[in-house]
Amino acid sequence: MKKVSKEKSINPIAWVPTAYFAMGLPFIAVNLVSTFMFKDLGISDTQIAFWTSVIMLPWTLKFLWSPFLEMYRTKKFFVVVTQLLSGLLFGIVALSLNFDYFFAISISTMAVIALSGATHDIACDGVYMAELSPEDQAKYIGVQGAFYNIAKLVANGGLVAAAGMLAEHFGASEGASIQANMPAYKEAWMIIFIIISALLLLLGLYHSKVLPSTQVPNQEKRSSADVAKELWEVIKNFFTKKHIFYYICFIILYRFAEGFIMKIAPLFLRSSRDIGGLGLSLTEIGTLNGVFGSAAFVLGSLLAGVYVSRRGLKKTLFTLCCVFNFPFVAYTLLAIFQPENLYLIGTGIVIEYFGYGFGFVGLTLFMMQQIAPGKHQMSHYAFASGIMNLGVMLPGMMSGFFSDWLGYERFFIYVLLATIPSLLITYFIPFTYDDSKKESNR
Repeated sequence: MKKVSKEKSINPIAWVPTAYFAMGLPFIAVNLVSTFMFKDLGISDTQIAFWTSVIMLPWTLKFLWSPFLEMYRTKKFFVVVTQLLSGLLFGIVALSLNFDYFFAISISTMAVIALSGATHDIACDGVYMAELSPEDQAKYIGVQGAFYNIAKLVANGGLVAAAGMLAEHFGASEGASIQANMPAYKEAWMIIFIIISALLLLLGLYHSKVLPSTQVPNQEKRSSADVAKELWEVIKNFFTKKHIFYYICFIILYRFAEGFIMKIAPLFLRSSRDIGGLGLSLTEIGTLNGVFGSAAFVLGSLLAGVYVSRRGLKKTLFTLCCVFNFPFVAYTLLAIFQPENLYLIGTGIVIEYFGYGFGFVGLTLFMMQQIAPGKHQMSHYAFASGIMNLGVMLPGMMSGFFSDWLGYERFFIYVLLATIPSLLITYFIPFTYDDSKKESNR
């Protein structure tokens, strides 16, 4: 890409918040919100966990086509087009609920949304890096993360709670059967996905006007074969890094237990008590996840950042891993005792989000500081992130089967056992770069 002269400088605050809100919304809607919808519409945990995990694959493999986006149009073009496309596709998901085969239609459509969303992420990060100076990148990185998480608050909190209220408005009753409630839930979820569709369409139109683009398509003659050759060099270089196979195992196992629990935890909260769940309403889940859970996640992330900055990653990584896996004990206790007190349940959810925010910092920093450094730093970080997502996706695909087979109580006990490989590999992991020397080398 080449720079062209700026006709008018656009304040980053006009587009960074909305662009990263638009990045988070499809991911959360496909990955988390859809699980509640399918649960309310009578789909089994096995099918929900498997298919909503499989369709996340584009976010794992997005690094494979990212170099090809440099060959055509501008990054702004891909951001706007994918937002508009995702908006239209969410509209199709909403309309699909009117058909008998809604699950097949909606899952297929969400798979295309995942491809569009992953492409959007590549282009959006590209705009951020191309249009902002290093100083501005650092200045707005907090805004970027905050609005990505606001998308999670809106979708997994506000919209899930709204779906519950709408379902009650249309006649759903918590004590009625799934079949009796299905018409009301279909109406409610149709409205929710129309709202998501409208939000993305409006954001796409907005960004077509305000998103900066001082880039022009690369005029250099480069064939797809040339780009593919470059990609192969990046991948080959990745696998020659010191300790790389140990690091790949670490990336996969760090979130191994989380991969099992990610899809099942919300289904467990929603399932009726007679089959081992907690029987919470959508409104209760949306409030606990979206408000208190999100606050706990942010607090955990901030405290972890302070903790690591003071002691260094090498001294703190095992502690971070322990905190990351500790919340699974809370879910096991919730499954065993099935408390009815909403404060106790909320405490378990807050512990989960806090532990996730605190512990995830360790994996992110390890990939940045121990795996990414080198000639292809950005590409290798993207590659490591893709492997990380794959490590979550694979157990997620199997989690529904194990949950239906074992029941919730024994499933969460099994998840506790699945944390052992994560703890062991983290305790013994070697560091290529000694972060304790970072200060003295400056």
